[in-house]
Amino acid sequence: MKIKSQKDFWSGLMFVAVGAGFAWGAQEYSFGSAARPGPGYFPFGLGILLAILGAMVLFKSLTLATEDGDPIGPWAFKPLTIIVGSVVVFGLALPHLGLFIALPLLVFIAAAAGDEFHWKDALINAVVLTAGSWAIFIKGLSLTIPLLPSFIG
Repeated sequence: MKIKSQKDFWSGLMFVAVGAGFAWGAQEYSFGSAARPGPGYFPFGLGILLAILGAMVLFKSLTLATEDGDPIGPWAFKPLTIIVGSVVVFGLALPHLGLFIALPLLVFIAAAAGDEFHWKDALINAVVLTAGSWAIFIKGLSLTIPLLPSFIG
């Protein structure tokens, strides 16, 4: 069997692996029922859907030919490191700085990973994501996420 699109092959394989991993990990939690889903219901379903999507992309990479084989280019380690670093900074900063500072910090650090950084775009993105996160997680789901830095109260 010949791989006809390297990019699709490896991304499909990654989706299958991550989806299967989430579905497998979700089996540790209670599933509940369709009317009252438990904590394992959503991650299991999402993992299965991700694995199915990956299998479709993987199948496409083996059946549909591309002009040049769609080779994979070199790894972009700098943006990858910046994106992963921004998520780590968010995780460490959230309990101490609160959502209103940690989330915009995440957005600005992650935006710096791109080739084109625009302060205005990053600021709009940070405001919309912070307001949406507040509305969904604090007001909608009543989660106890700190909003302001711990030294403010």
